[in-house]
Amino acid sequence: MTQAPKNLQTIETHILELQSMHPSASGDFTGLLSDITFAAKVISREVNKAGLVDIIGATGDQNVQGEVVQKLDEFANNVFLKCLGTRNQVCIMGSEELAEPVFIDSEGGSGNYIVVFDPLDGSSNIDANVSVGTIFGIWKRKSRRNKVDKEDLLQAGCEQVAAGYVIYGSSTMFVYTAGHGVHGFTLDPSLGEFLLSHEHITTPFTGKIYSVNEAYEPQWSPEVREVVRQIKYGHDTKSQRTDAPTSGAGKSTRYIGSLVADFHRNLLYGGIYLYPPTKNKTQGKLRLMCEAAPLAMIAEGAGGYASDGKQNIMDIVPTDMHMRVPLYIGSRGDVMWIENELSKKG
Repeated sequence: MTQAPKNLQTIETHILELQSMHPSASGDFTGLLSDITFAAKVISREVNKAGLVDIIGATGDQNVQGEVVQKLDEFANNVFLKCLGTRNQVCIMGSEELAEPVFIDSEGGSGNYIVVFDPLDGSSNIDANVSVGTIFGIWKRKSRRNKVDKEDLLQAGCEQVAAGYVIYGSSTMFVYTAGHGVHGFTLDPSLGEFLLSHEHITTPFTGKIYSVNEAYEPQWSPEVREVVRQIKYGHDTKSQRTDAPTSGAGKSTRYIGSLVADFHRNLLYGGIYLYPPTKNKTQGKLRLMCEAAPLAMIAEGAGGYASDGKQNIMDIVPTDMHMRVPLYIGSRGDVMWIENELSKKG
């Protein structure tokens, strides 16, 4: 006889319990998370049958980043634009695929929230059946004016009220935090429901994995090359401080090339993901608002840390929705060690 799953708590139930922790909550926030959950289910359905329909491959267009747009990118972006804020609780939506934010007429609703997302991270790998994902961050509107503007949009990561990602792999997982721990839910396709599978995710203080595209090594600074060398081959971790950051010795490389997939693995097992600046991209490649800041909030919620090599990613105030940053993210001890090493060398 097939046994029932150990935990049958759905993500909708979990979100409602979260609302009960805040008696003053109006329900707008929980409704928004439910909209994101529904969008993830729709995208998951299409990703899982991508090889059976004419939805894989490139469209022939380029996005604002100058990258080739995949058909699934376009599909996922449209799903998010149509699903989010159905109760008029969103005033601004920002997408990696769009040059400008979408300002929404929230008449009839609160319009209290801003959502910025990468609808389908890693989509260039979809033809090879590699795991891809969605990343999102949620901020609260600051202005009390009738009309919002970019000042409401451009907020630091530390001001997020929630962040999450969805990974479409051997199973579809939805991982999010709203400031009360990081929780993961796995989609049961027979029920069409996300069920709680990873409660209160905690990432180890240090890990045995490092993830970086070493093909870019010739374009790294000497300081970054030395840091990666020490991560690979080990270094002296002795210190008079018992709480001193340490990278450990001789880590193993694991690199998928899909940010969500690499981050998810390291979050569970411990490790670091690195995307250093290069000679061609001195400001970094990853987008602060739709990639780095949301994942940084999740990392911190699980006991990890994220840095641009000089400071906490969560403290950086964006100057533009598509602002890019270097990213070092994962186990707190490992990332702090990198930050310390790079700061020594200016």
